[in-house]
Amino acid sequence: MCLGIPGRVVEPVEGYGGHLALVDVQGARRRVNVGMLDTPPASGDWVLLHMGFALEIIDATKAAQALSGLEMMGSGERAEAAPETEGEATAGDASEIGDASEVEAGAGVAAGAAAGGEDAGAVQRAFVRRLFEVRGVVQGVGFRPFVYVTASGLGLTGSVGNTGAGVVVEVEGSPEAVTEFGRLVRAEPPPLAVVESVTVTELAPVGGSGFTIEDSSVSGRVRTLVSPDIATCEDCLAELRDPGDRRHRHPFITCTHCGPRFTIVTGLPYDRAATTMAPFAMCEACRAEYRDPRDRRFHAQPIACNACGPRLELVTQDGAPPLYGDEALGGARQLLAAGQIVAVKGLGGYHLACDARDEAAVARLRRRKDRGGKPFAVMVANLHVAEELVTLTEGQAALLTGSRKPIVLLPRRTPAPGKGVADSVAPGSPDLGLLLPYTPLHVLLLGLDGDEPGPDALVLTSGNRSGERIVTDDARALTELAALADAWLRHDRAIQVPCDDSVSRFVAGAELPVRRSRGDAPLPLALPFEIPPLLAAGADLKNTCALGEGRYAWVSQHIGDLDDLSTVEALTRTAEHLALLTGVAPEQLVADRHPGYRSGAWARAHAKGRAVRTVQHHHAHLAAVMGEHGLGPGERVIGFAFDGTGHGTDGAVWGGEALIAGYKSFRRAAHLAYVPLAGGDASVRRPYRMALAQLRAADVAWDPDLPPVAACPTAERGVLEHQLATGFGCVPTSSMGRLFDAVASLAGVRHEVGYEAEAAIVLEGLARAAQPEDAAHAYAFGIRPAPGPGEAVVADPGPVIRAVVADVRAGVAREVIAARFHTAVVRLTVDLAELCREESGLDVVALGGGVFQNAVLLEAVQHALSARDFTVLRPRLLPPNDGGLAFGQLLIAASGG
Repeated sequence: MCLGIPGRVVEPVEGYGGHLALVDVQGARRRVNVGMLDTPPASGDWVLLHMGFALEIIDATKAAQALSGLEMMGSGERAEAAPETEGEATAGDASEIGDASEVEAGAGVAAGAAAGGEDAGAVQRAFVRRLFEVRGVVQGVGFRPFVYVTASGLGLTGSVGNTGAGVVVEVEGSPEAVTEFGRLVRAEPPPLAVVESVTVTELAPVGGSGFTIEDSSVSGRVRTLVSPDIATCEDCLAELRDPGDRRHRHPFITCTHCGPRFTIVTGLPYDRAATTMAPFAMCEACRAEYRDPRDRRFHAQPIACNACGPRLELVTQDGAPPLYGDEALGGARQLLAAGQIVAVKGLGGYHLACDARDEAAVARLRRRKDRGGKPFAVMVANLHVAEELVTLTEGQAALLTGSRKPIVLLPRRTPAPGKGVADSVAPGSPDLGLLLPYTPLHVLLLGLDGDEPGPDALVLTSGNRSGERIVTDDARALTELAALADAWLRHDRAIQVPCDDSVSRFVAGAELPVRRSRGDAPLPLALPFEIPPLLAAGADLKNTCALGEGRYAWVSQHIGDLDDLSTVEALTRTAEHLALLTGVAPEQLVADRHPGYRSGAWARAHAKGRAVRTVQHHHAHLAAVMGEHGLGPGERVIGFAFDGTGHGTDGAVWGGEALIAGYKSFRRAAHLAYVPLAGGDASVRRPYRMALAQLRAADVAWDPDLPPVAACPTAERGVLEHQLATGFGCVPTSSMGRLFDAVASLAGVRHEVGYEAEAAIVLEGLARAAQPEDAAHAYAFGIRPAPGPGEAVVADPGPVIRAVVADVRAGVAREVIAARFHTAVVRLTVDLAELCREESGLDVVALGGGVFQNAVLLEAVQHALSARDFTVLRPRLLPPNDGGLAFGQLLIAASGG
């Protein structure tokens, strides 16, 4: 028989996730675990207690009856309560906490013995001890403090520590309490933790007292999952703004729920000594918080305050003495308000900042950085400022305000007079890339209540010369950014890992990543099947690399375009750091099959005797989408890979592909008709060249009334005509991206571009602005049947080109032309999907490639295919562009493709 003891709830205990409450048992107060109750008890409720647990909520009558029964048995004076002690317990007081737990357990033993005749020794022999080995994102996220608090609250003894593989916990206590501990570890870990697996081993009970946090150890193979950097939490923001808090205006405020992680890690296990916070000795106040299991900074490795943490410094071009601390911050705000450009050291590198509402400042930054027309991102002070500049749905707002705080591409609104950003921020773009402050320094730069007026919207662009890697080193920042910045706001906490801001948009009810970096990397992606240790080198544009082994892959942060030595070197450092964190020792490397890609040359140079497999570009795009959605090794899809360029198996430049694909192999089912790509990158930078090539293929004369003909200089036109006629300097292409360029030029939208996909982005914006019209006006591609068994259907853009020419000559608005072209691509996709379904019997469609960053196109294709009863797989975790390619390369290589 088990007899419970009644107690009355005084109040919940803060900081324990609702699992602990202070309970009064006949005048003695104790902490009790209330996590087993169906609903949390309120203050004043009666609960029935046993072995440190509240078993049920009872009314006052039942409580009186239970007390009466205890008194009759002579046990009332030995109620299982340990007095609440004065003062705060810390990690250094683990023995005292453990003793209290033993008193609680001992009281339970006494009550049980009185009720059922058991002795304390018998109950002690019923205790169990278990080893829990926890893997996943469990270091740097408050996991050890969570374990400490949970185990202590359950009256368990034992220890917790970091290892090179994760976290190891030993607990001992009643079977019920140990089982509940295991449930909580799996089901209710800290907010930032991701529990990958929990291995449990039964051990022999050893007794002992207290629960301790052990020193970290490294033995055997090192692998754990480090948390990404997380935006400042609401609790820290409240302290930052509170004049009465000791961290008021502290630019580096953080806790176990937020702040830098990935960018400061120098080694494993994740302890302060293995971060760039190691040089900063904690003051006594911070050390007390660090050791206090009831404090949210308990074992928060980046913990610091104004007395012991990193220090701000403002350095200006004019050679004035540096400013420090709050004076440096105030000086930077004054410079920004005066139209100056300030290089600001952030989490993963330097940013260049200026007042986004100051046209002169933004234009100056654009000229200095040689940015062309590429849009800048804008950091706004709060959601209210964002709503003045863009339209926001509920899903977009949630993405913008979430803990990752990415740059979110959002539709611009026409602002009230004086409420907009400078025209030079995003010239010609239908969207603005907005982000909210994600570090305390950003919050302070944009100003707290009572601060001097300053900008509430800042251009925030990566601190580098155009095309180069983001600068992280302070000395390099002074030299490499000298031609770009008027001042440097920096600090003395080193950046170990460069990490750009992530970029996303919200399309058709879900996130669509454009660049996966800060806030996401280095979180792993689950794989649908086991793979051997592999390293994938990715592509040349928007490069990321990836490591994989077992059932997980780690895709790196955004590295950039491999068009200069510094970025190629960054790929090397990134791959090495990722290997350090994951413990993956690749047995094989994987690269794109393009013979001229720098990523492929990098893989061969770093093979060190290992095999290097090559993978077709568009196959990798589709494999990435398949893997993200968990398709198994034997499954196939109808895949559409639409992008700008990729080396085909026939040596042509592919990019408008319909493939029947699994992981191991693919078959080209359909593609856009080839047209000559003359001069390679020259035709990419000058869309009028692609328009002239498409006109020639469609048998349309190069009449001077057509915009691309007028845009092409006469001399160049003669050379281009010769190239297209003879094939000299040309390669055939089926690229959908280049077709978008051609239509943009034909419509008079863009004849030359300053950044990748500029023409297509502007065309998308025009299509979005068009009024709906009868579908009969839409353009249509021609379909040429496959010439023979196993050969591909050809989609002919000729009818679309001729229809665009007719509309241009008829004076049809550019918005209408853009919308009709988008509709034609949607219809083509659906028609080809139907042909593939008839042939293959498949009804699952995967969409990949950079063209599907186009929100108008993706949403329309997804809707149209779903309406035809296709299951549509689209990117949600990785970008559809080359930033997700390495993930697909891993899966194909592991499948023998």
